[in-house]
Amino acid sequence: MENIYHYATVSKALEELKEKGFTYDFNLHEDDIVKNPNNYQIVHIYRYEGNTNPDDEAIVYGITTKSGENGVFVTGFAANSVSDAAQVLIKLTIEGRK
Repeated sequence: MENIYHYATVSKALEELKEKGFTYDFNLHEDDIVKNPNNYQIVHIYRYEGNTNPDDEAIVYGITTKSGENGVFVTGFAANSVSDAAQVLIKLTIEGRK
């Protein structure tokens, strides 16, 4: 993972990532992330923490695929909101830091 950008809000991150060409919505294709994790590379990531409520926590991923698609995946950070695809992306993030 080369670049990490920090934005004030999730909506600002999505807006600026869209301006950088990250237009595909990977949240609509979670199954493919789970089935083919090696096709995805995380190039941008930011974690947002709520001031008082853990349900306000979120992670925004800027993702590139081997086929050249650039897009975003947004997930909650609370234990009850982590999907299978989010778990794969967390693993990819850890592996990318080695």
